[in-house]
Amino acid sequence: MTLGTLILAAEAASEGEQSFFGGIAEAWNEGGWPMYPIAIVFVIGLAISVERMIVLFATASINKDGFIRGLKKHIYAGDLDKAINYVAGQKPTPLTNVVKSGLMNVPKGQEEVQAALDEASLRETPRIEARTGYLAMLGNAAMLIGLFGTVHGLIGSFKAVAHASPADRATILAGSIGEAMNCTQFGLVASIPLLIMFSILNGRTQSLINDINESSVSVLNLIVQNRDKFKNMSVPAAAEE
Repeated sequence: MTLGTLILAAEAASEGEQSFFGGIAEAWNEGGWPMYPIAIVFVIGLAISVERMIVLFATASINKDGFIRGLKKHIYAGDLDKAINYVAGQKPTPLTNVVKSGLMNVPKGQEEVQAALDEASLRETPRIEARTGYLAMLGNAAMLIGLFGTVHGLIGSFKAVAHASPADRATILAGSIGEAMNCTQFGLVASIPLLIMFSILNGRTQSLINDINESSVSVLNLIVQNRDKFKNMSVPAAAEE
């Protein structure tokens, strides 16, 4: 490939990029004022999506199976202090917080362990579910605002056509409808990604909650089945902190 060909290809790509962004700017201007609330809704939804992705796929994520396997070793060995220190040494996640609450109450008896696990689950679950539900609302809002903008534009178009000459009506109506449909298009462009993100994040949220519920039952069963093996029933001060 010659240098001239590369230059022509680069110029063509640059023109295509300018044409693309120019088309977006033109459609934005034609859409009118409803484009601004749609953009605001999309930006808010995007911010929530990024924050929830970080929390659900990084901050609150832990290898549940590996975590439980490590915990079982200390419980089978009958060492409650090491079990608590093991959990306290893991990355702080909703799952580890729930399990730690249960282990801290082992000296008080099975009922207290169950109550502690339930209380911790009720405390951690809302933190996992926080703000994810807003994405569905924002996605629907973007779509409805787009439809509202289209209807608003069509009403104005028909009013303009009513006062135009018969020869110009078809041209004015066609152009006005095309402009009004930009709101619907932009509303869908904003709505579809937000609804997809809601489905992904909602699925991840349910997965984390299921892990907490499953692990709570597993830990309670382990404690009940191996309670007679525990060599000590004290709670380390470091773990309480």
